[in-house]
Amino acid sequence: MGVRQGVRHALLDVAPLRQSAPFRRLWLGQTLSRLGSQMTLIAVMFQVWQTTNSTVWTGAVGLAQAVPLIGLGLFAGTVVDRVDRRKFYLITTTGQFGCACVLALQGIVGHFPTPAVLLLVAVQSCFTAGGGPVSRTFIPRLLPEQQRAAGLALNRISFQGAMLTGPVLGGLTLGGLGVGGCYLIDALTFAAAFHGAFGLPRMSPGADQARPGLRGVADGLAFLVRTPVIRGALLTDLATTVLSMPISLFPQVNAERFGNDPRTLGLFLTAVAAGGVVASLFAGSFTRRSRPGLVMLGGSATWGAALALFGLYADPWAGLAFLVLAGAADTVSVVSRSTLVQLHTPDELLGRVGAAEHIVGQAGPDLGNLRGGLVADATSGTTALVSGGLLCIGAVALVGTTTPGLRWFSAPSPRGAAAGQS
Repeated sequence: MGVRQGVRHALLDVAPLRQSAPFRRLWLGQTLSRLGSQMTLIAVMFQVWQTTNSTVWTGAVGLAQAVPLIGLGLFAGTVVDRVDRRKFYLITTTGQFGCACVLALQGIVGHFPTPAVLLLVAVQSCFTAGGGPVSRTFIPRLLPEQQRAAGLALNRISFQGAMLTGPVLGGLTLGGLGVGGCYLIDALTFAAAFHGAFGLPRMSPGADQARPGLRGVADGLAFLVRTPVIRGALLTDLATTVLSMPISLFPQVNAERFGNDPRTLGLFLTAVAAGGVVASLFAGSFTRRSRPGLVMLGGSATWGAALALFGLYADPWAGLAFLVLAGAADTVSVVSRSTLVQLHTPDELLGRVGAAEHIVGQAGPDLGNLRGGLVADATSGTTALVSGGLLCIGAVALVGTTTPGLRWFSAPSPRGAAAGQS
């Protein structure tokens, strides 16, 4: 009986899905929409490669996504803290849906110039720059404090599940229906996203609204600077991504360990995503712990160690096992970080802080992949991986040492919530 209770305690806590109908509808809608977005990403990369045969142009796809997020994210966060968040989410979802429809149309008609495709991707990313921060404000409104970590873990398994299955479905759809079919499926998944959005309650801003423009952005940045726990959490995320992101090195590792077989290139990202899904399934083992800061630091350090070992071990299958471990550690770190951020941020600042977290989560991996590529070009792929992992461990240790609040903060107990509801 004790073993059964222990396993149940370690499994993903699905209580938020049972107890909050708005959260359940939102989660289902976002899950399907994320799946469609992953299919679209594969379709865009394939379409651009087919029309240009240039890695410069395929690299520009990521740039088209990243620039609007970085340039507009903080300002979008200020808007989120000034308006009804439900309405703003509906607007951004409608914009993304419109772009998906245009992409589907051009994919079916064909012969669309590559710069125009990238422009559509960039426009859709502008709406994502607002939709990402506003969606991060929903969990504190829909769930009690004691269930926020569980809600964030459910969001994480939704993301990892889409990353695991979306590229596979996208590849199969490309082979059968072409790029237009991928884009069309993405557009159709927005029906579920709209269902979740319309099911949200009205979320008007509080009495202390954000100041407009740059003044509101400055207020949000000032809050980040003077709040050590949030500052430390975001710095930890930057340490794990900027210093050790390995994705740009996967083609080189694939050439060295699998003979440059194109069929094995996707195994690396699949291994990372698989680790994330497994960690999410057993999220109760860390979301129910009272020290999310310590859990985050441990997960981030484990990510760095796993990547260093991935670089050191030449055996290809052992390397993939270390990537599974890295993916699991990343999920532990991300969920714990988001829990810390949401528990320490007042409602009137959630939009701006969520925007900063969104930017860190998007720009950090891009910079980390650039770092890895430059180091590998100057030395070797092994050096880039091992040095990145060790730098990550050192940076995480430094942040943890200089930010006592990360180590000692105690989160509300889910058991206390259950007792209060019984």
